[in-house]
Amino acid sequence: MTDSTAYHARSIEVIRKRSDFLAANRGKRFVTPNFILLAHKRRPGHPVTDDNMRYGITITKKIGNAVTRNRMKRRFRALLAELLPELGISGVDHIMIGRKQNDERDFEALKADLEKGLRHLTRKLS
Repeated sequence: MTDSTAYHARSIEVIRKRSDFLAANRGKRFVTPNFILLAHKRRPGHPVTDDNMRYGITITKKIGNAVTRNRMKRRFRALLAELLPELGISGVDHIMIGRKQNDERDFEALKADLEKGLRHLTRKLS
């Protein structure tokens, strides 16, 4: 790999600890009819390096049965995998909380909402 094609890829990790989810609840939020997007800047002494991003997904049982919740999680994972590398904020935990909706939203509409939310939260956190 030459210097012209070399780049520094930011790593994206999954949040698994409840305490990290609770900490993110104190961060900034962006609300849509389908999800709530939380962004929380990690404290300077956090064991996770500042250069990477983390995400977490929360879907409560109020949303529906296991099939419905898993479908929603898969869609959120796909959205985050597509948009976080370019629009995510370094040193920030991103949490998507699913909301109950009457009909399943189009993937492109969800993508547009997430893009808008990430841009909004970038402005709020800077």
